[in-house]
Amino acid sequence: MPMIDVYAAASTFADPKKLAQDLARTLMVIEQVPDIPMFRKNTAAFVHDQPATHVSNVDGDSTYVRVQVLTNADALDRDKQLAVVRQFTDLIAEAAGDATLAERTWVLLTEAPDGGWGLAGYANTNTELVAAARAEIAVLSAGADPS
Repeated sequence: MPMIDVYAAASTFADPKKLAQDLARTLMVIEQVPDIPMFRKNTAAFVHDQPATHVSNVDGDSTYVRVQVLTNADALDRDKQLAVVRQFTDLIAEAAGDATLAERTWVLLTEAPDGGWGLAGYANTNTELVAAARAEIAVLSAGADPS
């Protein structure tokens, strides 16, 4: 259940909600998690508009984007890390309508330690998250409503 935060100068993206949905959906695909409510409801992206005066490099340019992805420990092997960075960079540039923004998009991958991942008021371990997903899949397979 990753969290994605995008920081950019205000008005960088014409449709921030679509970008948030695209990033969340893309990460679920890359992580190869089951398409179940538990993951759909808890994989989310937040687009934070920053005043252009609050973003700068050394030369004063403010046309940069920072994307921070927080996942549970060991969710992304090397191939998945590369896929997240490439695909998120492409989505950012496309959402901004500026192919050159890919050169100024930073993607930071961060892992929460095992047990450092809270959901519904409880800090889950990876083992507990897997068990919860399996239980939900079993309920769905039986034709019941998991909520």
